[in-house]
Amino acid sequence: MSNNTASTHGLPKISKSQEILAKAQKIMHPVTQTLAKGPGQYSRGIAPVYLERGKGSHVWDVDGNEFIDYNMAIGPISLGYCYEKVDNAIKAQLEKGITFSLMHRLEYEVCELLHEVVPNAESIRISKTGCDVTTAAVRLSRAHTGRSKVVCCGYHGWHDWYIGTTLRNAGIPEETRALTKTFQYNNIESLKAVLDKDVACVILEPYVFEAPKDGFLEEVARLTKENGSLLIFDEMWSGFRIALGGAQEYFGIKADLACFSKAVANGMPVSFLTGRKDVISRGEQDVFIFTTFGGEALSLAASIATISEIKEKNVPAYLAAKGKIIKDGYNERAAKAGVNDITSCTGFDCRSIINFNATAGDPLVLKTLMQQEMIKRGVLWGGFHNMSFSHTDQDIQTTLNAYSEVFPILKEAVASGKPETFLQGEVLEMVFRKTKY
Repeated sequence: MSNNTASTHGLPKISKSQEILAKAQKIMHPVTQTLAKGPGQYSRGIAPVYLERGKGSHVWDVDGNEFIDYNMAIGPISLGYCYEKVDNAIKAQLEKGITFSLMHRLEYEVCELLHEVVPNAESIRISKTGCDVTTAAVRLSRAHTGRSKVVCCGYHGWHDWYIGTTLRNAGIPEETRALTKTFQYNNIESLKAVLDKDVACVILEPYVFEAPKDGFLEEVARLTKENGSLLIFDEMWSGFRIALGGAQEYFGIKADLACFSKAVANGMPVSFLTGRKDVISRGEQDVFIFTTFGGEALSLAASIATISEIKEKNVPAYLAAKGKIIKDGYNERAAKAGVNDITSCTGFDCRSIINFNATAGDPLVLKTLMQQEMIKRGVLWGGFHNMSFSHTDQDIQTTLNAYSEVFPILKEAVASGKPETFLQGEVLEMVFRKTKY
């Protein structure tokens, strides 16, 4: 690869990134629109801050540094940056118009496609963001059941009903916070503890990195139905990655409602709520869920092109195959370097996460060190392998070679007892804190 830091293993020059950041900090608070993309998630002083362009699985920052990207825009880039089939669909629609004064035929066409590939998609609604459709699902569930409470497991966006369960709950009335309870993944007893007759819905990510155990999802579905509550799958990460039809297809479990975004349009802003017609059709009369840009045509054209490509090329199988190579390769090299008691790679093959053992040192310090050294070797590293259809064997081999070089540094840092002294920039910030689970 042609990364200008890869051959020297030196830190990239980021003067333009720093210059833009300094200006932004004067008028933007915070400077990022997506927490996981912000400067707190990359070691300040050594990591790039602003990206300029991408192609395939590589990105270039404003200073001209090239990196292999495993963040993939925090999920939306499922096929690759500037993927020709999707970009051509966007360009073709752009020549006809972006958004209109009446409905556009693409609204129906994308819904027809979703109806074919997503289990239980009797009805479909379109919006722009993931938290749009999770919130729509919650509102429809409350209307359908006549109940008020929500039980959740995972991350579901910034809207009041969910974010009130976290420590970043300023501005959320206590009365609203009291209506949402949380439970722990793979802990069915924690669900039973909060499931009562005023629970309108149980919403969860079908998986994040941990696999369901001992029939966990089946039991969640059974208890929810038995309680008269609706089951909602938040498929922002699982949808169109683990299988074409998402977690419902992969695990063979139908949810009453399922929410999709991220991978569905290869970077364009769109989201979909799918599920039971009797629930979603309440939006025709007594439930108001509408938005000006729900029918924006560029994103719909991108969705059709992306879903079609995922289906035709069997993209989930590719993501799993390539992701398994890098996940297994990480663990094999960690064992060979004698650091497998310090770090490991876990998760599903299509999306895995790097873990650090807290007994070896502060996990954030160790993660920062790993990021620092991977950036030196031309990998834009955030602790994940979000695989795309554009990640090549060469990308994977380059990345695994980099891990092999970094593991001895990690081992030395831990052995020193002061791994923070190996850092050349600031320690990463905690991504997110919840009050429970």
